[in-house]
Amino acid sequence: MSAAAEVYVPKLGALTALTGTPTHYCAGCEHGTLTRLIAKAIDELEIRERTVMVSSVGCSVLAHEYLNVDAVQAPHGRAPAVMAGIKRVRPDLLTFAVQGDGDAASIGLLELLYAANRGEPITVFLVNNAIYGMTGGQMAPTTPIGMVTTTSPSGRDATSTGPPIDATRLVAGFERPAYVKRVFLPIAPTPIPRVYNARGALEGAASVRHAFEVQERGGFAFVEFVSTCSVNWKLGILDAKRYAADVLRPLFPPGVYRDRFGVEGR
Repeated sequence: MSAAAEVYVPKLGALTALTGTPTHYCAGCEHGTLTRLIAKAIDELEIRERTVMVSSVGCSVLAHEYLNVDAVQAPHGRAPAVMAGIKRVRPDLLTFAVQGDGDAASIGLLELLYAANRGEPITVFLVNNAIYGMTGGQMAPTTPIGMVTTTSPSGRDATSTGPPIDATRLVAGFERPAYVKRVFLPIAPTPIPRVYNARGALEGAASVRHAFEVQERGGFAFVEFVSTCSVNWKLGILDAKRYAADVLRPLFPPGVYRDRFGVEGR
């Protein structure tokens, strides 16, 4: 063992908000990263006993197996409505959902936008990997023009399908949401070969915590995480990160779109 290895001993203490169950997520998928970031925020804020996760239908459908909080399963796309119901009955609780872009921006778009318009005190985390990940790689509302999917084998065509939907801009267009942000979660290539930037994970950790803090203060919080799906994109893991950086990040620019309570400035 080298001298440096003897000096540096990593301490990765278990998070009480994680069950320890191995996840089913594919290698390189940012769903696993987000699961840990949520658990980290729950532990830091000491809110585990008051937190209820509403499971969506998509790649995160089994997240209740990994997060050590109470959970309710919602029908496809209806997580915001179920969360709103929980908060109206038990306003002392904190509730959140991890929704895919198909779940939130397709079948569930109506529920998302009406909850945002009402300013429901809930937290929505949207994982945007630009494709239907769980059900076979079909074209999603967020699929870029030209992307090949199982339902757009020649690439998405704007003439027949319209352009990709930007859920963050839609939510931010309403008056009542208190916190709206988009984060580029994958590790990002740098000019140095084989060196990647992990800033997205650090930004994501702060954003998850801010979203819960906003809900504590009675606000609607929405954070979109631009992610990858190397399996359905038919790319290697690192190639998928490059594609996300080159194509998805310009299409869905990261940034703070609404911060009514000023949580980003603290």
